[in-house]
Parts: sequence; C-alpha cells; structure tokens
Amino acid sequence: MTPIKITAGDVDIEADLNDSPTAQAIAQALPIEGQAQRWGEEIYFAIPVDAELEPDAREVVQAGELGYWPTGNAFCLFFGPTPVSNGDEIRAASAVNIVGQIHSDLTPLSDVPQGATVCIEKR
Repeated sequence: MTPIKITAGDVDIEADLNDSPTAQAIAQALPIEGQAQRWGEEIYFAIPVDAELEPDAREVVQAGELGYWPTGNAFCLFFGPTPVSNGDEIRAASAVNIVGQIHSDLTPLSDVPQGATVCIEKR
C-alpha cells in the first residue's frame, strides 16, 4: 500500500493506493495534478499514466474506491451514483481498475466544483 493525500479544491482526502500494477504505476508518477471533471458523484481527471484493463476491472464500484479508467487515462474518485447508475449503485462509464481506497469522509467531495485543481501526492 502507498499512502496518498488527494487535494481537490478545498477538500483534503487521505487514501491508499493498493499493490496492483496500475496503482504502482500511479505511485511512480506522483505527484500528479489535474482539473476536476464531475460526472454525477464521481470526480475524474486525466493523468500521465497509460495502463490496460486488469483482470479484476469492473463497472460497479463502492463508495470511496479509487479507480483508473483506461479509456480516458483518468484517475477516478467514486463517492455516489453516476448518470448510468441503477438505483443506489455506483457505476462507472465502463470498466475501471480499482487502484485504492479513500479513508476520509466522502461528504465534502460533493462540494468540489468542475474545474477545481486536484493534486495527488504521497503522504
């Protein structure tokens, strides 16, 4: 596990990257900065990591999971339903590699605006 800090606008989040190949590629690229894109209760942004779908990639995720979306080379923070969710599930646009877990309160993520600066760094 790699402990990380994610700053999104005025929100600070503590999380861990797991030991998957994609997560380790992200850890090697830190620090990373980008502009938040919002898609329902998901924040995502392009990062300088190029990885393929891993065997355990999936579309339905849990609140607080961190994902990597190979289609857009994007890092994703999932904290609630997206436009393609069925009911209360959290569904990505397409399969994502699960790369970590948020350990902070997810509620403040709802206040992060489109275009906010997001920074991921080791803590």
